[in-house]
Amino acid sequence: MTTTQKKKKKTTGGIRLGVLIAAISAILLAVGCLIFCMKSATPTDQPRWVRIPAGADRAAVADSLRSALGITCGNRVYTIWRTMGGTPSRARGAYRFDHSTSSAGAARRLKNGTQSPVKVTFNYARDLADMASKVTRNVEIDSEEFLEACDTLLPRHGFRRQQFPAAFMPDTYEAYWTDSGERLAERMLEARNSFWDERRRQRAADLGMTPAEVATLASIVEEETAKADERPTVARLYLNRLKRGMLLQADPTVKFATGDPTLRRITRRHLAVQSPYNTYLHHGLPPGPIRIADRRTIDAVLEAPLHNYIYMCAREDFSGYHNFAADYPTHQANARRYQKELDRRGIR
Repeated sequence: MTTTQKKKKKTTGGIRLGVLIAAISAILLAVGCLIFCMKSATPTDQPRWVRIPAGADRAAVADSLRSALGITCGNRVYTIWRTMGGTPSRARGAYRFDHSTSSAGAARRLKNGTQSPVKVTFNYARDLADMASKVTRNVEIDSEEFLEACDTLLPRHGFRRQQFPAAFMPDTYEAYWTDSGERLAERMLEARNSFWDERRRQRAADLGMTPAEVATLASIVEEETAKADERPTVARLYLNRLKRGMLLQADPTVKFATGDPTLRRITRRHLAVQSPYNTYLHHGLPPGPIRIADRRTIDAVLEAPLHNYIYMCAREDFSGYHNFAADYPTHQANARRYQKELDRRGIR
C-alpha cells in the first residue's frame, strides 16, 4: 500500500469515525430532548391549574407556569412552549394539568389555547347580585361584568328586569375561564331553556302561567318553607288562591318588599309597606321572583297535588312545617296557637 493510499484510508476512517460520533451525539441529543419533553408537567400527583390572564406577556406566562407548577416543571414547560412558537395571547386561559400530562403536551395545549373547562356553581342565591358573585368565582370576569351582560342579553330573550332571576337555576355549569359575561350567561340560560321542555311548558300553560310566572311562584314557595316534602302542598295552596282571585298574602313577599329577609315576625306595619311585591296589598303574583328558584321547586309547582287548602300558618312547635286549613275558623285557631308560642318565646 502506497503512502497516498495509507493517507486516504486514514482520512476515510476519520470521516467515518466523525460521522459515527455525530450520529451518536444526535441520537443522545434526541433521546435527551425526548426525555426532557416527556417528563411530567407537574411535580406531584396532585393536579395543578395554570391561569394565563388577558394581557399577559412572555414573562407573565413564565411566572404563571412557575407559580403553578414549580420552578423546575414551570421552566421546562415554558422552554418547550417558546420553542414551539407559543404566543401569550393564544395561551390566555385556564389549564388543568395532572401527573400524566407530559411537559410537551402541556406546552402544546398552551400553544393551541386548548383550555380545560371549569365548574361554575351556585346552590342558593337570593338575588341576581348574589348569584353573580358566586358564578364568577372561578372565571376571569367579575360580577359586575356578568350583571352588565345580563342587562344586554336577557331582554333579548323576553325577560323584564324584575324577571331576570327566572332566567337561571341553581346548578353546576361547565364553562371556560375566559368566557365573557354574555357567554357565561348564555350557557346558564341554555341550561334553563333545556329544563323548560315541551312537557313543562304545557303544564305551565295548563295552570294559566308562563315559565317565568311559575319560577316566581316557586320562589315564594321556597321562601315559605324549607321543607322540600311540604313544598308541593304549599304550591297548590297558592294556586288555589290565584284561581279564586284571592290575595296570596305570602309573608316572604312582605319580607322582600321591606328589604329585610331576616324578619322573624310580620307585623301590621310590615303588611302596609307599599310595594308591588307586597301580596297583602296586590292581587296576583309579584312582578318577578323573590329569589332564584330551584328546579325541584318549579316541578313542585307544576306537579302540585290537588287539595282544598287556602290557609297556612307555621306550626307552633317551630319544626319548620305548617298547619293547613280550608276554612278561616280553623286557620284562626292555628294562628292563635302560633302567636301564643311567639309571645312565650319573646319573639318580636
